[in-house]
Amino acid sequence: MAMQTSSKASYRWVVLQSSLKKLNPAEMIHNPVMFVVEIGTAVVCWMAWSAVGRSAVGYDWTIAVILFLTMWFSTLSESYAEARGRAQADFLRRTKSSTKARLLDSEGGTTLVDAALLHQGDRIVVEPGDLIASDGVVLNGVGSVDESAITGESAPVLKAPDDAVTGGTMLLSDRLIVEVTANPGETFLDRMIALVEGAKRQKTPNEIALTALLAVLTLIFVLVVVTLVPIADYYGPRTTNIPIMVALLVCLMPTTIGALLSAIGIAGMNRVSLVNVIAKSGRAVEAAGDIDTIILDKTGTITIGNRMATEFLPLPGVLVDQLAEAGLWSSLADTTPEGRSIIDLAQRTLGLTSPPSLSGEPVPFSAETRMSGIDLSDGSRIRKGAVSAIEKLVTSPIAELKVIADLVASDGGTPLAVSRDGVALGIIRLKDVVKTGLTDRFEKFRMMGIRTVMATGDNRITAEVIAREAGVDDFIAEAKPEDKIHLIQEQQTSGRLVAMTGDGTNDAPALAQADVGLAMNSGTMAAKEAGNMIDLDSSPTKLLDVVMIGKQLLITRGALTTFSIANDIAKYFAIVPALFVTVPTLRGLSALNIMHLTTPHGAILSALIFNALVIPALVPFAIRGVRYRAESAAKMLVRNLFNWGVLGVIIPFAGIFAIDRILGLFGMG
Repeated sequence: MAMQTSSKASYRWVVLQSSLKKLNPAEMIHNPVMFVVEIGTAVVCWMAWSAVGRSAVGYDWTIAVILFLTMWFSTLSESYAEARGRAQADFLRRTKSSTKARLLDSEGGTTLVDAALLHQGDRIVVEPGDLIASDGVVLNGVGSVDESAITGESAPVLKAPDDAVTGGTMLLSDRLIVEVTANPGETFLDRMIALVEGAKRQKTPNEIALTALLAVLTLIFVLVVVTLVPIADYYGPRTTNIPIMVALLVCLMPTTIGALLSAIGIAGMNRVSLVNVIAKSGRAVEAAGDIDTIILDKTGTITIGNRMATEFLPLPGVLVDQLAEAGLWSSLADTTPEGRSIIDLAQRTLGLTSPPSLSGEPVPFSAETRMSGIDLSDGSRIRKGAVSAIEKLVTSPIAELKVIADLVASDGGTPLAVSRDGVALGIIRLKDVVKTGLTDRFEKFRMMGIRTVMATGDNRITAEVIAREAGVDDFIAEAKPEDKIHLIQEQQTSGRLVAMTGDGTNDAPALAQADVGLAMNSGTMAAKEAGNMIDLDSSPTKLLDVVMIGKQLLITRGALTTFSIANDIAKYFAIVPALFVTVPTLRGLSALNIMHLTTPHGAILSALIFNALVIPALVPFAIRGVRYRAESAAKMLVRNLFNWGVLGVIIPFAGIFAIDRILGLFGMG
C-alpha cells in the first residue's frame, strides 16, 4: 500500500513538473491562444507590481493569479494526457528490462537469457506465470494469456499454435513453445515506448488549420478589446484600465479549446494503443477519422487464410457418416490446416470428442498423384485428393461426383474427392472461411458512410461468393498488386481518403499508398514496414475500432471547439453590458445586462474565474473523448452543434451569475 501511494505521488509530481516546464515561453509560443494569455499575465503582474499602494492593486493581483491558473490548467491538461501514456511506457520499459526467457537449444534444453538478447527465429519455452519475453508465434501448446498489461482487457485470451503472442503479456496456464518474430528494438514494447514518448508530435493538418483559426479569432478579440478602450474614454469617466482589458481579452479568446487542443490529440494516440494497434504517427490516427473508403485484402484479412472443410457431400447411396469416417482416417497424418479442419468437421459429424489413434500406413501427398490418404491395418485403402485424380483411381467412375464437384467450384469452394477401396464416396467442400464478426462491422461502416471494397487475386466466382458472405460493398477479382495501387489512387484523385488492410508482401505497395495502412502483425515484414499502423491481433475488424477512435478524436475536437466559441460569444454578451453600466451615456446597454451584474470589476472577475475553471472541468472529455455513434456525418454535426453549442451558450451565463453572487457575499462583486 505504501509503495502504491509513493507511486501515485511520484506520478503527480511528474505531471506537476511537466506542466510547469511547459510554461516556458519557448514552449508556449506554439499555442498562439495561450501564448497571448501568458503575455497578458506578465503585463498584469508588472502593472500590479509597479502600482504598489494603489487602491486596486489587490484586484490586479487577483486577476494575475487567475490568469496564471488559466495558463497553468492548459499545460496541466496536456501533461496529464502525456503522463497517462508514459505511465504505461514506464511499466513496459520495466517489464522489458526485467524479463527473462527460457531459450530452447537444438538438443531440447533451455538456457535462461535476458529478453533483450532474443532475435527473430529463436525459440523459447514459456511456463505458467512467466512473462512472454518477446513478440512471437505459438509453435506448440495451448494456454491462457493475460494481455491486460497491453490491451487493458482483464479477460485472458486463449492462444493455440499459429496464434501471435505479444511480449510483456503473461501465460496463466499450461506450457507454450514460442518462436520469436521480432529483433531487439522492433517488438511491441519498443514501439509502444517510442509511441508514447513521441507524444510531442508534429501537429496534424486539421490541428494546424484549427490553430490558425484560433489565432485569427484571438486577433479579432484583441481588436475588439482595444477598440473598447477609446469608446469608454469618449463616453464618460475612465472605467477601463490595462489589467481589466487584459482580463476581458482572456475571457473572450477561445482559451478553452486552445488549452485542450494538445491533450485531445495525445489522448487519441493513447486510445489507439489500448486496442492493441501500434500507430506510427498521430497523422494516421486522425486520418482514420476522415476515411471514406476501406480496401481489404481477402486472404488472411477477410478470410482466415487457409481453406477449411465446411461440408461433407456424399454420393447417392453413401451415408454422411461413411464419408466423414473416411475423411477422418485419410487426414490423421495430414498436418496441413486443411487436414486439421477435415478432422475437426468429421469429429463434429460423428460425435467424437477426440480422433482415433493412427492405425495403418499414411500415404503422403505428392504433386504427381495429387492425393494423400492411409492404408489401414485391416487392408482398406482410403484416398482423398483432386477430383480428376480420384476419378482415375476408382474402378467405376460416377457422373454425380463431377456434378457435385462443379457445384462446389461454382459456389467459390474447392472440391476434395474421397474414395475407399476404389469406390468413390463423395466430396468434401473446402473454402475460405470469412472471419467472424465481419458482416456486422461492415454494416456499421455503411452506417458511417464508409464504402468497403475487397481486392483479391482469386477468380471472379470465388471473389463474388466471399464478398457476398462478408457483406462488402464491392470487390475486385484477379487483382494484381499494381491494380490495388491504381484503385487507391483513383479514390484519392476523386477526393476520398482511403484505408487499406493487408498482410502480404504483395499488399505492401498499396499499404504505403493508402492514407491509412493497417498491416496485420501476422503478415510479412514488408507489409508491416509499409503500413502506418500495425494490428497486433491481426484482425481486419480492428480497423473499425481505429476508425471510431479517429472519428472520436475529430468529434471531440469539434465538440469542444463548438463549445469554446459559443462560450466566448456568450461571455461577450454577459460581460460587455455590465462593463459599461456605470457610464451614464451607455446605460442603455443595461437592458442587455440580463444577469444584473452590478459592477464592471465583479463582472470581469466572475468571467475570469469561470474561464479558468471550465478548462479542468472539460479535461475528462478531452482525455476520454466525446461519445461517438456510428451515424452519418450530417447527423453527427447537427447533434454536436446543438448539444455543445447550446451548452456553450447557457453554461457561461449560469456560471458567471453564480460566481458573481458568491463574490458578492465576500464584498468582491
